[in-house]
Amino acid sequence: MGLLLLNSKKVADHFKEQIAMTVYIKDTAKEIELKQLQKTLTLKTATKKVNFVSKEEASYRHANEIGEDFIEFLGYNPLMNSIDVYFKAAFLNPAMVSKLSKDLERYGYVSEVVYDQPLLELLDENISKIKFGMILVSGLFILVAVLLINSSIRLSIYSKRLIIKTMQLVGATKSFIRRPFIKSHLLMGLIGAIIALIGLTLVIYEIERRFPELKIIENPIEPALIFSTVLLMSLGITLISTFFATQRYLNLKTDAVY
Repeated sequence: MGLLLLNSKKVADHFKEQIAMTVYIKDTAKEIELKQLQKTLTLKTATKKVNFVSKEEASYRHANEIGEDFIEFLGYNPLMNSIDVYFKAAFLNPAMVSKLSKDLERYGYVSEVVYDQPLLELLDENISKIKFGMILVSGLFILVAVLLINSSIRLSIYSKRLIIKTMQLVGATKSFIRRPFIKSHLLMGLIGAIIALIGLTLVIYEIERRFPELKIIENPIEPALIFSTVLLMSLGITLISTFFATQRYLNLKTDAVY
């Protein structure tokens, strides 16, 4: 969850940059006009990439999708040349795309401009909500983890409360009594953290394999930050829980232990 949270912007940007605006060109358009339009779109600050799709290529794609050659049936190719425009995530928003669409439709050789406006608006409205939801879920997971670790340590020390009180009765100091408990539980916390980090490493490699465009491994700072956080939280929670659990029984009167 922490990995997704840190990479939520990358994930959101990746989905935004897959949304294309398609500009359909009339057959009467001159080649120089087509090249000029491509150049104009490519040079715009908001543009990530521009792909020209000829009517022949479009017909080939459609034939593969429907499983038959519709040109043979119709006797002609009804499709048009088109330009797919992909935008940089930082600039992509419904207002910008709508304005550009209207500007392009003013060109006499442009037949139509098509883009998925509902999807664009949905992404724009819900990305911040998704991030907030991920923060809440992450916080809930952390709280549950803290409670489970704390309860486990308290039960472990509760089972040794008589040993703690016996050591105290024979003159052992509180710090001396606490030391072996802290060492043993820190070791268990370290082992637990290592197991978690191994699992997290496998998850990172699987995400990198499935979504290489996120480039998680190429940016090692984020995984290193997550690994450090997992390790420090595991040891920190263990240390604090062990300290207070042992302190509780050290402060109890002998009669209360039984």
